[in-house]
Amino acid sequence: MKYSVDMNYLIESFRRVVNTPSPVGYYVKLNPVLEKMADELGYSVSYDQKNTLYITVDGEDNTKTVAVGAHVDTLGLVVRSINANGTLSIRMLGGVCMPSIEGETVTVHTRSGKDYSGLVICKYHSVHVFDEAHKAERNEDTIQILLDEDVKTKSDVQALGIQNGDVISIEPRVQLTENGYLKSRFIDDKGAVACSFAALKYLKENSLKPKYKTVFAFPYHEEIGIGGAYVPSEISEYVAVDIGLIGPELDGDEYSVSICAKDALCPYDYELTSKLITLAQKAECEYAVDVFYRYSTDANAAMRAGNNIKNAAFGMAVYCSHGMERTHIKGLENTTGLLLEYLFAE
Repeated sequence: MKYSVDMNYLIESFRRVVNTPSPVGYYVKLNPVLEKMADELGYSVSYDQKNTLYITVDGEDNTKTVAVGAHVDTLGLVVRSINANGTLSIRMLGGVCMPSIEGETVTVHTRSGKDYSGLVICKYHSVHVFDEAHKAERNEDTIQILLDEDVKTKSDVQALGIQNGDVISIEPRVQLTENGYLKSRFIDDKGAVACSFAALKYLKENSLKPKYKTVFAFPYHEEIGIGGAYVPSEISEYVAVDIGLIGPELDGDEYSVSICAKDALCPYDYELTSKLITLAQKAECEYAVDVFYRYSTDANAAMRAGNNIKNAAFGMAVYCSHGMERTHIKGLENTTGLLLEYLFAE
């Protein structure tokens, strides 16, 4: 059965969450938005001590509990130090593709609650000034933040309330073309968050329950490998909805849902992965099965942390992961279709 997913709601949900900053560990702005989105659909939320947000949906059979995880943390930066000339040195939050952010607008979030915009520059920022402009490696030692403020010294910056350790979010720049291509930073993994809410909307509007009690989990630490490390004890399956990849030796594309058989660390549960392949066929989804390199998910973080679970992963494939990413709305639609089929399956 092919599901009729509200794609307008899915895309608007994506815009809503991707335009709300949430770099690794920074939950203060997005959790209220997610809570409001859940409330609008008639769901309540709960939290753990890591500020993971949970939406729990009763199933037809509550003797078994499964989890669907879509991480809400994105790549970002943090203030490493304030330089003598008023620029900011940085450290990465997650594996930022540094060349992709040069020239991008960022926002520095101070602990007092005030935000300041800035520009990502290379230390050798101009081809007219520096011989190194073309050849310098873009890394944590050469990338800096130029604040959009009249600051010339370290003390000028400190007077604004900016300090070491302040979180820096990167402008996502969402674009949706008329023929359905979605271009944005952080489709990883806010595309999956939007798919999860589209599935929740489908359940509510059709007065349906999943087969088993289902916990939708939205963690904040996937990009550093520990988002799924804690799993509530009643959960027996953890399915991560996360991006797929596009490249040599991979069958996935922007229009399909990618099912991950193995990532950089270990294979996913054999039976559960096989089940997802069968369910993709049943839901009439375009799909691919792939083995990913330099990639992992919260479902494997949960396994590595010693939780007694089965794990699996699937999601929309993107170009240019950890940079300015691109996928197609058909990939999001197929991902949501497989998610719904999984929710209803025995």
